[in-house]
Amino acid sequence: MGKRQEVLAAPVPAYAERRRRIEAEPLPANIGALIDAAADEAGDALLWDFFESGETITYSEMRRTVNGLATRLVALGITKGTHIGVMLPNIAALPLTWLAIGRIGAVMVPINVSYRERELAHVVSSADVTWLVAHEDCLPVIDAARAHGQISISPSRVIVVGDADDEMIAWKDLASDPRDTFAAPAPVGHDDLLNIQFTSGTSGFPKGCILTQRYWISAGKVNAFRDGRRYRRILASTPFFYMDPQWLLLMTIYHRGTLYVAARQSTSRFMEWVRRYRIEFCLLPWVLHSQPDHPDDRNNEVIRSNIYGAPRDLHAKLEDRYDLNAREAFGMTELGPTMFMPIEKSEMVGSGSCGVPCPFRDCKIVDEAGQELPNGEMGELLVRGPGIMGGYYNNPQATEEVFADGWFRTGDLFRKDEDGNFFIVGRKKDMIRRSAENIAAREVESVLNAVSSVAEVAVIGVPDPLRGEEVKAYIKLKDGFDRSDATLGAIIDEARKGLAPFKVPRFYTFVDDFPRTVSLKIAKPQISAGISDLRAGSFDRVENRWIQEG
Repeated sequence: MGKRQEVLAAPVPAYAERRRRIEAEPLPANIGALIDAAADEAGDALLWDFFESGETITYSEMRRTVNGLATRLVALGITKGTHIGVMLPNIAALPLTWLAIGRIGAVMVPINVSYRERELAHVVSSADVTWLVAHEDCLPVIDAARAHGQISISPSRVIVVGDADDEMIAWKDLASDPRDTFAAPAPVGHDDLLNIQFTSGTSGFPKGCILTQRYWISAGKVNAFRDGRRYRRILASTPFFYMDPQWLLLMTIYHRGTLYVAARQSTSRFMEWVRRYRIEFCLLPWVLHSQPDHPDDRNNEVIRSNIYGAPRDLHAKLEDRYDLNAREAFGMTELGPTMFMPIEKSEMVGSGSCGVPCPFRDCKIVDEAGQELPNGEMGELLVRGPGIMGGYYNNPQATEEVFADGWFRTGDLFRKDEDGNFFIVGRKKDMIRRSAENIAAREVESVLNAVSSVAEVAVIGVPDPLRGEEVKAYIKLKDGFDRSDATLGAIIDEARKGLAPFKVPRFYTFVDDFPRTVSLKIAKPQISAGISDLRAGSFDRVENRWIQEG
């Protein structure tokens, strides 16, 4: 019996019972209560290991540091409801600051450390940020934005991790006075705001999602217990200013486990981290399929990994190669954990299904008129439940556009089968209209991503006077494959085998890499931005020729 089968053989209650228990049990009163309960129980256990900077902390040390930091922040005038921009890389100061903010009842506004002046100014102004916690490397951007009149936060309200100017406040000084207790200046409850979390913003300006203490407390609990298993060692490999490491930390705290944090995502080093730190839960990037085989690929202790949007033909191959259980899941910044495939449902591997609704979430699929559709029919996914975002901060128009009678309109096209499993078809805005046919870019990408020479692919629509749009594929090849006509011919052959003729891309372009969001997803709108002729430089399958640029 392989490791995957051994994991699945462990007895656990059925998912319906697990969901019932999660929803029935009371949530901690706030983030502070979650911290206290964990520190009381886990004490000297290791909470996190930022293994590239060497920063570690126990549960007790974390609580005392957070209490001391929160006390000093209150002394500066930061109280319940204060909006604090946090511009830090993956270092321990970020979660310590976030948890201290949560104890106070203040609000963290995470800021991407790669932002330039314009992007920083947008977040600061639209989220009403009045204080900044920033790494010393981010100070030039902050200073430039202030000098150009884009932000008005004075240096005396900038807390710096690293070397600070005399006018600024040193974070290390605030964190150097641990306390056994902390008394919040005002009561903090489930419905108090904790984050204004900005969406990735692949096009236009990002929007700030209003996320409460309930949102985060329930997200951590749902991710921790929906499988009915214990995860003691968890990996976070993406930036902490993004969503995932934040809920992974809370999930870890619920399990009284240890979170291992990388400085930044690395596909080539990912499985090395998994092996070295004996990871039991992680978010598995399916592009691992493009990595060279390693003799220790199957030498890992992963019990479950979440995988997002894996091509159907690759899913089982990834499980077999690494001897682990990889299950699909679905969520959004606005919603938190929304769907997941229970670990025991191994028969659904490769089905393309995102699974079933998570605890605290109801899901339905509707037509353009908002009427619920029968099983098997495609429509927009709507979601509701306690703890979803309260709207987009300072953006009532955008908020009104996405809510309908308490249901959040995801903009994603789904279908549901007779067993209640949900399948994502694509984004409403990521559909290609060719003649009278709607083509989901995601479906085409799934087929092309399974081709042996392909590392990643992005599919878009190209304006066409005859058919409205034609399908174009941007292809990143795996190492060892050249951009030859033979390579492209093999890709087209596989597309023809897996897709109806009208879905097979007409145009093809090879790329070295793709523009990406903070979460390392392909930023598709940026691929074609500013390009007047999307046919130029691509191979036209119909005319069987490369189209010259210019």
